[in-house]
Amino acid sequence: MLELIKQPWHWSVAGAVIGLMVPLLLILGNKHFGISANLRHICAACFPGNIPFFKYEWKKEVWNLFFAAGIIIGGFVAAHYLHDPAQVKVAPALAADLAAVGIDDHTELIPSQLFNWDNLLTIKGLVFFVVGGFLVGFGTRYAGGCTSGHAISGLANLQGPSLVATISFMVGGFISANLIVPFLLKL
Repeated sequence: MLELIKQPWHWSVAGAVIGLMVPLLLILGNKHFGISANLRHICAACFPGNIPFFKYEWKKEVWNLFFAAGIIIGGFVAAHYLHDPAQVKVAPALAADLAAVGIDDHTELIPSQLFNWDNLLTIKGLVFFVVGGFLVGFGTRYAGGCTSGHAISGLANLQGPSLVATISFMVGGFISANLIVPFLLKL
């Protein structure tokens, strides 16, 4: 069984499981699915002050906190116990593009030449991690949810704002991946 779990799975398995989450949530009476709401739930649980934004029945959404904890625990288990560096595959064209900017170590799940503590204190690191993190957080709050919330449950519930948000996420991702990130990698 462990060998089966360690093997790369086809992407459609995850797609089917994620796709089945929406009908399951609708059957259970919950229409919201996403990760970004968990920060609000945690703040409401830990800091029950007089901030109106955090005054709501967060306990009704406690399942979402277990879902987020499962993602963190599952990611840890997968990275530390199920990860086989020989299974990391990078498309040849992408490998060539990355090698052109000095990233040629593909033995980990993320490029260690880019994602490391020493890189954090460089201009490139500050832009990627600090500015990028701020923009992700700001965009999530401004859009009223994250990509998974809008693209999975928002679209399934036929919410117009989720369609606009998902299109914006996709356009921003294309611009970032094809114009901004290649430029920043050359710094």
